[in-house]
Order: sequence, then structure tokens, then C-alpha cells
Amino acid sequence: MLKERAEVLRKAMIALDLFLVSGAYFFGYFLTAGFEEMGPLGGYLRFLPIFAILWGVMLYLLGTYESFRTKGMGETLYTVFEVVLIGVGGSGILLYFLNIQDVSRNFIFITFILSGAFLALEKATLMLFFRHLRKSGYNYRNILIIGRGENAERYIDIIKAHEEWGFKIVGIVDEDRSMIGKELSGCKIIGSVEDVPDIVHNSVIDEVVLIVPRNWLGKIDEIMHFCDTEGIKISVSMDYFNLKLSRVKQAELGGFPLLTFESAPSKLWPTLVKRFFDIIISGVLLIVLLPVFAIVALCVKLTSKGPVFFRQERCSLSGRRFTLYKFRTMVNDAESRIDELLMKNEMKGPAFKLVNDPRITKVGKFLRVSSIDELPQLWNVFVGDMSLVGPRPPLPAEVKKYEPWHRRRLSMRPGITCLWQVSGRNKITDFDEWAKLDLEYIDKWSLWLDARILLKTVPVVLLGIGAK
Repeated sequence: MLKERAEVLRKAMIALDLFLVSGAYFFGYFLTAGFEEMGPLGGYLRFLPIFAILWGVMLYLLGTYESFRTKGMGETLYTVFEVVLIGVGGSGILLYFLNIQDVSRNFIFITFILSGAFLALEKATLMLFFRHLRKSGYNYRNILIIGRGENAERYIDIIKAHEEWGFKIVGIVDEDRSMIGKELSGCKIIGSVEDVPDIVHNSVIDEVVLIVPRNWLGKIDEIMHFCDTEGIKISVSMDYFNLKLSRVKQAELGGFPLLTFESAPSKLWPTLVKRFFDIIISGVLLIVLLPVFAIVALCVKLTSKGPVFFRQERCSLSGRRFTLYKFRTMVNDAESRIDELLMKNEMKGPAFKLVNDPRITKVGKFLRVSSIDELPQLWNVFVGDMSLVGPRPPLPAEVKKYEPWHRRRLSMRPGITCLWQVSGRNKITDFDEWAKLDLEYIDKWSLWLDARILLKTVPVVLLGIGAK
């Protein structure tokens, strides 16, 4: 019954969202028509189904219609904001490439903003309403806890601290019958493992939560089978490995169930959107900047001997090797002279940095200060070796010198710009500090964070902040 109600609620929310988005579409049209000459409404109505479906698909893929019982208000509203960001950017790119001239760009922007505002207000209202219901004793779920110890106590304390989640602990089951009647964090122990079937049959239990020590794992098989047979939801605590960074998720491979622990971003939809924008933006820039490429190539060729492009093997995702491209800014034999300069390295750690590197040419100095030397890496982004935003790709020789914690930099596709780029660049002289910024980016990654870094990169590059 609870599953049926949840499914009805989910469908009702989808219908309400599509209604609000459609309303925002009409409101956006008339609002834009107030200050800009618009075509007839009929011409815009042909795009309404696409607009509504686009919103519905993006909200679904970003997990909006999963239960928000335990979701924070900020997390839910941020999802709506992500859709606005993706929608405005994606629509602008599509209108540009399809050369659609009869659709107002202001209308697109205003409509997405209005849709986001309407949906944000709706989600906030629904969350507050359901939280009020649960605090009043309605729409709650009964939980039976099996286990003991610090983890069980911590779980109970979390549940008690969040009444708005609507969870009610019926009782605790322990392995030791002598513990019956005692309390754990204010919750009564109502039976032993053998009593679980009777407790379930004589009480209303929506979910069984197993928070057991490792030495119990061989004893809970019967409970798992019992709950599976009776159709009761089972949750198993996996806090056995004391992992501070990894997030756990359930996965399946050919019907084989797996628990996966990951410390790098793994959400499919946002990462696909990130790759989509990488391809589109890098592709457009490669075409638009062709004249700049030609001029720079001519300057490099006429002012020093050697090739126009500098090629170097770097490490990408999980240590994959690729060839990185830059405009050559040093003398042709720069790589062979690196050993004589190692003693002058100004970067503490495995990376090499030297402000007044004698190998840099006069043209190369300008290319570096202006960051123009990095432009060929747009090709690396386009083909998938790199991303627009991500940790800078290291040399294989540097990776060999990494501390274990440094290697988590390789858990995400490297980028042209990153937090290090907008936080001081060459002013940072300790590789540990550099690595910490990269790990902060990985831990906090989102599409919005990428957008912020890209926006901050523009003034950094134009003003040559930190570049040497």
C-alpha cells in the first residue's frame, strides 16, 4: 500500500511540475512581449511540448522524483537550479547551431528562470507540508532495528534528531536474550533474533534496518530471507570499513549485486552533461579561434627554431596516458635541459615550477602570461582526454613521486582550468596545497562549481593573475 501511494504521489508531482512549467512558458511569453516585439503565440506553442518534456526528463534523471523524505531543502532546490543552468546553456547552444532566428533569446532565459522559480516554490511548499504531517504523526514509517553498538546508537540519534523524516523506531532486536527489556539510546530492546518473525507479524513494520557488527554477518542470513519472502524493505549498515571519503551505492552486474564505494563524482546524468558541454564549447572555440591559432603559429615559427606545437605525455583519468598539446613557449631542446634546472625548482613536491625559466622564449613569455599557450588543449578536451574544468594533468614522472593521497587527483578527468588556476596559480609553491585544492574540487564537484570556475578563469586569464 505504501509503495502504491508513493507511486501515485510521484505521478501527481510529475503532472504538477509539467503544469507549472507550461504555465511559466505562457507567462514568459507575455512577460517578454511587454518589452520586446514577439512573433505570434502560435509560433511559440510548437516548442511547448519539447520544453515541457525537456524539464520532465532532466528532473527525473537528476533524481527529483525519488523520495525526498530524507532530502534536505537545499539539495532539492539545487536540483531545480541545475536544470535551469543546463536548460539555458543547452537551449542557447541548440538555437545557435540550428540557426533558429524566430525564437527570442530573452524569452528562453525568462521562461527557464520562471519555471525554476515556480518549481522551487512548489518543492519547498510540498517539503514543508509533508514535514509538518510527519511531525504531527502522519505519513510515518515504522522501523525495526537489529543490532547493537556505537553504530546502532548513532543511527538512533540521527533518527531522533530528524522528526521531519517521519521514521518511528518500534524497537531493537539483539542477539543476546538477556538484553531484552533494556534500552539503547532511549529505545527498548524488544526481542532476540529468533523473535523477528513474531515481532513482524504482531506489529506494523515497514522496514528492517540491520546495524550489526561483522561477527554477526553469518547469523543474519535467515532474517534476510525472511524479510525478502515477506516483502519487507531491508537496509543493511555498511559502516564496517571506516572509509572517510567514499560514498556507497548499490550496483548490479549481469544480475550480480554489488556494493560500490566511490570517492569521485559518479552521477551519470551530470557527468554526461559536463561532457556534452565540453564537446560543444571546445568545438565552437576551436572554430572561432582558428585565426588566433594561425597568428600564434606564425609568431612561434618565425621567432625560434622548432615545431609550433609542444607535445608532452601526461596522465589522464585513472592514470591513462595521452598526448597534451600546447603552443611551444620554450627553446626546442627544453626537455633535455630539465635536469640542470631541477635544483632550482620553486615548487615543493613532485611538480616542477620555475618563474624565470631560462628556456622560455620572448614570444613564449607573452603566451604564458596571457594563457594563449593553453589553447591547443581545447583539442584534448574535444577528443575526451581532458575537460574544460578539472585537476591539471600531471607528468607520469610526477605521478611516480606522488604520496598515496595525491593519487586521488587522477580520479577525475583533468582540465584546462581548476581551483588552483583561480586561486593563485604560480603563487602556490607547495604541491600539497595544490593537491588539496584539487581534492576539494573533486569532493564538492557540481555543474554549478564548474560554471563558477569558468567565470572566475576569465578575469584571471585576461589580467594575467599569477601567471609567469
